[in-house]
Amino acid sequence: MKYPHIIHKGMVVVALVICCTCTLAAAQDMRQTHVTLAQQKKTMQEKATLELKNARQEALTQEEDIKQDRTALIAAIKTIKAKNKILENENIDLEASIDQTQADATKVRDSLSETQAVNRELSGFIRSNAKDLESILIQSLQSALDPERHKFLAPLINQEKFPSMEDIRSMVSLLFAEIQSSGEVKLTRGSIVDRHGKERMADLLIIGNFTGMYTLGDETGFLLYSDQSQRFFALSKLPPTRMSSNIKAYMNKESGDVVMDISKGGALRQLTHQLSLWEQIPKGGPIVWPIVGILGLAGLILLERLFFLFRKRMNADAFMLKIQRLINENRWEECRVLLESKRKKLIPKVLLTALEFKDQERVDMENALQEAILGEIPHIERFLSTLGMLAAIAPLLGLLGTVTGMINTFHVITYYGTSDPRMMSGGISEALVTTMLGLSVAIPIMLFHTLLNRRVEMLISKMEEKAVSFVNMVFKNRNTCRE
Repeated sequence: MKYPHIIHKGMVVVALVICCTCTLAAAQDMRQTHVTLAQQKKTMQEKATLELKNARQEALTQEEDIKQDRTALIAAIKTIKAKNKILENENIDLEASIDQTQADATKVRDSLSETQAVNRELSGFIRSNAKDLESILIQSLQSALDPERHKFLAPLINQEKFPSMEDIRSMVSLLFAEIQSSGEVKLTRGSIVDRHGKERMADLLIIGNFTGMYTLGDETGFLLYSDQSQRFFALSKLPPTRMSSNIKAYMNKESGDVVMDISKGGALRQLTHQLSLWEQIPKGGPIVWPIVGILGLAGLILLERLFFLFRKRMNADAFMLKIQRLINENRWEECRVLLESKRKKLIPKVLLTALEFKDQERVDMENALQEAILGEIPHIERFLSTLGMLAAIAPLLGLLGTVTGMINTFHVITYYGTSDPRMMSGGISEALVTTMLGLSVAIPIMLFHTLLNRRVEMLISKMEEKAVSFVNMVFKNRNTCRE
């Protein structure tokens, strides 16, 4: 059946009409309303027929629309399928393009990672070299003349910027400039902190990266470089006069060489802390003062002995020639006068004693001479034994000071342990200073004692020699006169 919905609609209309008719018939008298019902029935039938006709017409129109919609739908489906096919092909191409893009992206990421690794390695290498260069520049004496020259390295070292080619060129230029400056001798003018802590301008002599020297008025000395403040400080202790003169002559272009410290200040600092003998004496404790007293006493004895020997010195050979000439001519009175005039000397004094025995036997004259010589020996040898005793006591006192110093050191170790060497330095210093001072005093005393002994022995020997010569002259003259 083609149009079931239209038929169904008509039946519904009929049913409604019937229902309505029945209802009206029930309400009115069937006899009175028969004509009316028939008329209404006819009207309803006509109406139903008309509606049926309209429904069929409408169904035909809808059918025609449906056919047209179906054709359009089929065409649309074909169009959609064609578009879908095109989209599928495009999707395949896009997937292939995505795969290629992902592969390219992977290659780019790998290349980027490799490039970043190379850049990080390069940056780290440049940063490490920047740190080394900064350390070299800070420790260089040239930085005292230009303290700001390495400031551009700070952003590279602190990773505040990526190193550029300009930064690398600046680093290379600065390094080569430092290499060149480290082999140059510069005469310039710059700021220093003098020995009184005041900043002043001075004439500077910079020898590479080794030594700095200055001239400030009449003061000439060495410079110490502080890498903390990058400034020059005058050495607190002035160099010896010879060094100062050498530095002045070189700075005035009067000399071709100059002293320098190749240890970059180490030897100069040692020179600052170097103590003289007299500066070390108070560090030796109470034992050093007896040693110093021995040195003073030995010096007095030595001066007295030298003065004594100087007063007794004479040309004995020339004097004996004069005596021999007078004896040969029997001019005894003139001989006595000559001896009296030189009696403050040892040999004339001894010979004057023997002259009284010129007419006696040889044995008597020799005994008189020997007695006179023995009488002079105590004066000649005076204080020599004391000098020898002082030479022996001085090192013993030094050894005593060593023992007391070590005892103090061991006491410190007992109470405080060995954690702080400065606690033990006092006792060790006392021990070493007393030993050094004792030996320093004993060695020259012993040397001068030996020299004085030798001189005294020679003087006594000369006295005995001239005494024998005098006896021979007298008895030779006596024998000649008898003949």
